[in-house]
Amino acid sequence: MTDFGYFLACEEHPPAALVDQARMAEQAGFDALWISDHYHPWNDAQGQSPFVWSVIGALSQAVSLPVETAVTCPLVRTHPAVIAQAAATSATLLDGRFRLGVGTGEALNEHVLGSGWPEAPVRLSMLEEALQVIRKLLTGERISHYGRHYTVENARLYTLPETELPIDVSAFGPLAAETAARIGDGLITMAPDAGVVERFRRAGGGAKPVYGGLKVCWGTDREEAVRTAHRLWANQLLPGELAQLLPTPRHFEQASQLVTPERTAGAIPCGDDPDVHVAALRAYADAGFDTVYVSQIGPDQQGFFDFYRTKILPRVRD
Repeated sequence: MTDFGYFLACEEHPPAALVDQARMAEQAGFDALWISDHYHPWNDAQGQSPFVWSVIGALSQAVSLPVETAVTCPLVRTHPAVIAQAAATSATLLDGRFRLGVGTGEALNEHVLGSGWPEAPVRLSMLEEALQVIRKLLTGERISHYGRHYTVENARLYTLPETELPIDVSAFGPLAAETAARIGDGLITMAPDAGVVERFRRAGGGAKPVYGGLKVCWGTDREEAVRTAHRLWANQLLPGELAQLLPTPRHFEQASQLVTPERTAGAIPCGDDPDVHVAALRAYADAGFDTVYVSQIGPDQQGFFDFYRTKILPRVRD
């Protein structure tokens, strides 16, 4: 049976609003929370980018739902030893209700220190070594690590959760799905692609959980909802590796001019037709996902939560 979570968009909302949305998600009956980890929004219209670890601390005191980063990049901007400490503290505050979602990231967030942006195969190698460092530190032992990409000397985490901290790996293509199966405790991917799920399971993922994310724009005026989705999240429809390679919100704004409102309307569920939202969620369930996280685009969060509480979640849980 598929669970349904809510995806908090740090790119679009300030920290206090994210905490309020988490409360509304719990009251509406969602099962869990995702939260994005960004240094920049994708475009200036989105307009926000709070520090995710501060928000997670607030969430730990505001709700009883599980929380996961979707996703953290422990490669360039933040050293994996620092991510290990942040994740361990978050898991402690959340009393074991925290999962660390990781991926190879985007230049948008990771280039800001000026150290360059490696090619995809190098980033996968960095991710694998980063998880080795994180998992060593999560044992609570003092470690030193001298690897190809990272050095750690005499480091030890003193604040640790009582239970093991799962680490899920984001993947979109076949090679990344196989890497996720080998090094992750679960798979994170955005599209309801049964082929990626099957590749993950056959490569060693087995019964490990698979998590997906879905953007929607609820609203009583569908045309207005399409305009809102296109204005704020046309970047989501950019093809290929652009999302990993473009370095600034301005570049995403330029590239997103190629995405038409019609394409947005066809790719993102918009409006208030329950059948459209239910069909989008069931596509993930049919593809073998264990949990799908829904994110409402735009300011009308309360209307979205009322709609999902009364019209959507009861149907998809039948």
